[in-house]
Amino acid sequence: MAKQEITCDDILKELRAKQYRPVYYLMGEEPYYIDLIADYITDNILTETEKEFNLTVVYGADVDIATVINAAKRYPMMSEHQVVVVKEAQNIRNMEELSYYLQKPLLSTILVICHKHGVLDRRKKLAAEIEKTGVLFESKKVKDAQLPAFITSYMKRKGIDVEPKATAMLADFVGADLSRLTGELEKLSITLPKGHTRVTPEQIEKNIGISKDYNNFELRSALVEKDVLKANKIIKYFEENPKTNPIQMTLSLLFGFFSNLMLAYYAPEKSEQGIANMLGLRTPWQAKDYLSAMRRYNGVKTMQIIGEIRYADAKSKGVGNPSLSDGDILRELVFKILH
Repeated sequence: MAKQEITCDDILKELRAKQYRPVYYLMGEEPYYIDLIADYITDNILTETEKEFNLTVVYGADVDIATVINAAKRYPMMSEHQVVVVKEAQNIRNMEELSYYLQKPLLSTILVICHKHGVLDRRKKLAAEIEKTGVLFESKKVKDAQLPAFITSYMKRKGIDVEPKATAMLADFVGADLSRLTGELEKLSITLPKGHTRVTPEQIEKNIGISKDYNNFELRSALVEKDVLKANKIIKYFEENPKTNPIQMTLSLLFGFFSNLMLAYYAPEKSEQGIANMLGLRTPWQAKDYLSAMRRYNGVKTMQIIGEIRYADAKSKGVGNPSLSDGDILRELVFKILH
């Protein structure tokens, strides 16, 4: 049976219970969770007075592994622990030499290594040593389909509900950049009127700058319902507001939707729950649009649409397109999808 990977919540739960490990090797493509754990350790394990002598923060481009090991071998001053944080550790050469320190680490040291945009080879000795002694955590990119659940969960911890349409608008507009997304969520929670605990599309429009009627979520809905008039109104709005509605974002979201629609045809059970399971969606509610689209687009048409989106993407980058504007490209694509 495969070993279950430790999650960010598992690590934070241990830290809040003051259960510390000698080393935390935080790696992966999603910087948000790496920063979340490293910041919690930096902010909470030592008091402000203890930090003056017992908190060391270095950057991978400025140090070698020997410097990191020497820092980890120091004893704390007037404190139970010292914290050593290595940022941008992907720039350190000979990282495998850390395994010598890990054979007998100093238990009073909490060593935090932040290795972004890459991972250690889990087959190597160093990975095994880290897992035996401390925490080896991989921060994976959140898939677009998981964003609504992330938004809902993040705001629920603050005692705030988010209407499904508002969630979809935010997920479509920001995408899977969790650092930016959480920044927008913090802004929403601060600007929410006193006594209000529910985020509506109107508040998204007012505070984030996304139109509640003219956005990628509404365009997708118009295409699902084959509402030609609504789709063309949205495209016209996009053409007039290119900064907030870049064509690359729209094409990416449409490609993701119709690619998932293609997968939905292979779901053993053609129900909300069956499609949600097939696509890895957190809630059956997210499968409603796919069920509606399956009634209006067959598999052959969906394959053609995916090809047209690829072609539109190439044209938006200037391939075989000497003169069409982004608005013209999108208008042509929507016509081909709907007809």
